[in-house]
Amino acid sequence: MSIADLRREYARARLDEAEVSPDPITEFARWFAEAQEAQVPEPNAMTLATATAAGAPSARIVLLKAFDERGFVFFSDYRSRKGAELEGNPRAALVLYWGELERQVRIAGTVSLTSREDSELYFRTRPLGSRLGAWASHQSQVITGREVLEERLREVESRFADAEVPLPPYWGGYRVEPEAIEFWQGRQSRLHDRIRYARAGDGSWKVERLSP
Repeated sequence: MSIADLRREYARARLDEAEVSPDPITEFARWFAEAQEAQVPEPNAMTLATATAAGAPSARIVLLKAFDERGFVFFSDYRSRKGAELEGNPRAALVLYWGELERQVRIAGTVSLTSREDSELYFRTRPLGSRLGAWASHQSQVITGREVLEERLREVESRFADAEVPLPPYWGGYRVEPEAIEFWQGRQSRLHDRIRYARAGDGSWKVERLSP
């Protein structure tokens, strides 16, 4: 079978603007809970798209770690490619795709750093290996081989052998403050349901249906 012949019909559910919450964060919380109940593998995995100041895009998968009315939070090395792009162009897009539910959510908005306190609180919850790894790896930096990373890890393990692993000064959280959130529900014949929340100038949300 050729790639062009790969297709499936979507018929699990529908999405009606008359039935969704007027608040997109409330609606997202409901969808996220349903993804967890459906045992979707890594329901918090999401595509993060960034761009340089000149507009050259890049994308990767990161993990959503918190969300509320202020926005959607993920954590990373500030020295990474994404960190450099967000410093020069603090805007981003997120996509969460839950194939088992035939759903996706698209989020676009401005990006800011979380507080140092919030970053420290999250960092302390990470497994020891992940905390050590944050010190051992200079994310996105070119290295000559795996052995370089393993040597750095041994050095870090020795340095913190008898001490708490602290939050690195170059590591922490980002918050995407949404300007638009779109909920997508797959439907038959590619006539999908798309409901978009767009932020108005007064901070309220406008709910509108988009053509598929």
